[in-house]
Amino acid sequence: MQISELGEFGLIDRLTNNLPPLNPATIKGVGDDCAVLHYPDSEVLVTTDMLMEGVHFDLTYIDLRHLGYKSAMVNISDIFAMGGTPRQLVVSLALSKRFTVEDLEEFYEGLRLACEKWGIDIVGGDTTSSYTGLAISITCIGEAKKEDIIYRNGAKETDLVCVSGDLGAAYMGLQLLEREKAVYYQQVEEARKKNDQRALEALQDFQPDFSGKEYLLQRQLQSEARGDIIQKLREAGIRPTSMMDISDGLSSELHHICKQSNCGCRIFEQNIPIDYQTAIMAEELSMNVTTCALNGGEDYELLFTVPIGDHEKIQQIEGVKLIGHITKPELGLRLISRDGNEFDLLAQGWNPLQK
Repeated sequence: MQISELGEFGLIDRLTNNLPPLNPATIKGVGDDCAVLHYPDSEVLVTTDMLMEGVHFDLTYIDLRHLGYKSAMVNISDIFAMGGTPRQLVVSLALSKRFTVEDLEEFYEGLRLACEKWGIDIVGGDTTSSYTGLAISITCIGEAKKEDIIYRNGAKETDLVCVSGDLGAAYMGLQLLEREKAVYYQQVEEARKKNDQRALEALQDFQPDFSGKEYLLQRQLQSEARGDIIQKLREAGIRPTSMMDISDGLSSELHHICKQSNCGCRIFEQNIPIDYQTAIMAEELSMNVTTCALNGGEDYELLFTVPIGDHEKIQQIEGVKLIGHITKPELGLRLISRDGNEFDLLAQGWNPLQK
């Protein structure tokens, strides 16, 4: 069905008619000029992200359901990174004419699955036309008690530096997808040069062999916000002194925390958590796996610091790894290699506005 058959308001009704409110704070969701939210006893957290086709995602290898899921999770992750609880989501889309109503239903199904996982209401947004592909803008609204909010500027000397999960897998998943995309287009170009119609028809069903690399694809295509780690920290009685999610790469996020906290850090290469599939893929592509783990983005794991007195508690939490400690600012940000050498830790993660 063409979107023009429904129009803007018909499309909104179709996409949101099965989204009943899940939170008592949601007084009014979709259907009026504004959503109405009520937070009498807590602070309100608001975060927003834009995802642009050709910059943040490629529809050659991500379907719209996974894209909807990921678009929601990258925003939800920011709320968790502040120690908050996500409650509502506002979704705005700019669409070209190549998208159908069914395409948008797939996208919203991914959004719905992500929101249902964390009990979040979709409460509004906007749709408009685009001449340059698909643009996605999502705002997530959350809440937290004032004393529970965790900022980036609270790290102190001797604090321990921790990360959740493992790093570099999402970046390796992207490299894998980009490689297979290049192989596909190379085969198409060769078939066209030979005017081989049979080969071109066969390439319409092209399916790369990703066996043994499923985890890398999952990490790239189905990001997960780590609300489970926030819950584990609370249950253990641990309150991080600073925290943020790893969207642009560990090295860049460490620079953000150290700059805003006016401190330095020492990170130990041997302690950086790396999955087996990540290491194998890096070797296959002749890339340094530590570089991938430090600078590859889209892991959406949590980077945080805790007081040194929480050392034993942290070691008891599954899925959290101690990778270093905070130092005086004049000592800088340093990476300690496996052989004991020290290097400056450079911020080389994803920067969308850099050449």
